[in-house]
This record gives sequence, structure tokens and C-alpha cells, in this order.
Amino acid sequence: MPEDKLTDEEKKLIVSAIKEAELNTSGEIRVHLENHCKADVLDRAAEIFGTLKMHETELRNGVLFYLAMKDHKLAILGDMGINNKVPEHFWEDIRDFMVAKFREGKYAEGLSEGIKKAGQQLKSHFPYKSDDRNELSDDISFNKN
Repeated sequence: MPEDKLTDEEKKLIVSAIKEAELNTSGEIRVHLENHCKADVLDRAAEIFGTLKMHETELRNGVLFYLAMKDHKLAILGDMGINNKVPEHFWEDIRDFMVAKFREGKYAEGLSEGIKKAGQQLKSHFPYKSDDRNELSDDISFNKN
């Protein structure tokens, strides 16, 4: 099971990074882990994006970090609102940073730092507002495949 790949401490580190990133932005970040991705990684990430109802945020500013652990596949998928604003190659740069950490066996660190980098970009385009509410869960979602 994918959740067995991370210790409780590592899971807390990732959720903490999500909470920290979302403190400064109205953007919403989710992490989804599973073992296998039999489809194209971006297609699968888009499917999970829909399943998690990430497209239903008010400003369309959700970001999904999708990782198929055993198949070594990673996708970072931003919704329409954020994709219209981030610089070209932004997601690829974060992905490349994360992959380098993963190669060192540092999955939690790679995810956490990638999340924080995305949060900085979200902050500049979607700053936190006093009436902001957390529209999506900060918990990591898992598929038992």
C-alpha cells in the first residue's frame, strides 16, 4: 500500500507543508499517492483531480501533486486559474527538483519542498484573504492499488 512507503512522521511533514503553503494563499493543494499508474501520468492525475473535486474551488486555483510510488511516475497538475498565471516551465521545474530528491530516497522531503515552492507561486497570484476558507482537505489521499 502506498501509505506504507511513508512513516507517520513523513506524512506529518507533507501535511504540514500543505498547511504552511496554504497559510499565505487562497490556493488549494492536494497530494495523492498510489502504487501504480497504468495510464498516462497526466491523464491519471487529471482523473484524480476530478475525483477529489479540485476543479470546484472558487478561483480554480487547486494544485495536485500526484505520485505513483512503485511506477516512479509524478505529475503536478494545476487548475485553469493558476495555470493561466504561472510562468512557463514552472511545474516542470518543481517536478525536476522533486525527482532529484526522490532519487536520493527523500520522498517526503521532495514532496514537502515542492509543495512549498508551489505555495510561493500561489501566494503571488492568489494571496490569502481574511475571509478565505479551506475548500479542500489537507490530508494526503491514497489509492490502495
